[in-house]
Amino acid sequence: MANNATPSTIAKLVRQVHYILQGKGGVGKSLIASVIAQYIKGKARPLVVYDTDPVNATLAGYKALDTKRLELMREGSLVERNFDRLIEQIVEEDSDFVVDNGAASFIPLSYYLAENDAINLIAENGKQVYIHTVITGGQALRDTLGGFASLCEQMPGDARLVVWLNEFFGDIEAEGKTFEEMKVYQSNKDRVHGIVRIARQTGSTYGEDVKLMLDSKLTFDEIKESPDFGLMSKSRLNKVKSSLFEQLDTII
Repeated sequence: MANNATPSTIAKLVRQVHYILQGKGGVGKSLIASVIAQYIKGKARPLVVYDTDPVNATLAGYKALDTKRLELMREGSLVERNFDRLIEQIVEEDSDFVVDNGAASFIPLSYYLAENDAINLIAENGKQVYIHTVITGGQALRDTLGGFASLCEQMPGDARLVVWLNEFFGDIEAEGKTFEEMKVYQSNKDRVHGIVRIARQTGSTYGEDVKLMLDSKLTFDEIKESPDFGLMSKSRLNKVKSSLFEQLDTII
């Protein structure tokens, strides 16, 4: 390694494992997982993508990401042997991983990771673990804040916690305080590796474009070639991509 290599340069050479975890459903976890996967693929890094959501396997619908399904739940219980195999693949394969998780398996999966010391095991085998969680405005604000607090308590220090502020459903404020001003953040800010903001945009333009992109299960690159998106829609979605990718540049 050259002597002038910066810490961020060194970090980018290490294989990465990205878990998307949040106990509240419908808050944008699959969108975030797809964005992370697209970002990593754009860097020409080897990548394996898994969808473990037992109810809504949204990420598995992205053909361009070659997403694999992993059944973690059976009749409401975690099938630990299946997750054992995933951890073993993560440790053994020379690739980055993105693992999208459903709300239904959030609690048992979080417990599994903690009980089996899985994150430290992955780290001991030379890979950096990132835990991505979502905070969203509107009615789900308190639930998602609770999920964030739970992860801060459960996840080991080796895991880099990334918070995504999804303003699509409303401003992320409580009693006049922004997320960064809230007690739950102030108490855990030393655990937060980075924050990515999905900025609130005009619903009839940006909002509809993002919704159509999600419903179509298309990547940003596919949208450029899609006849189903007009010139202005493509331009707006490209701005969304640029904003998110520029933020990820400073985090992963």
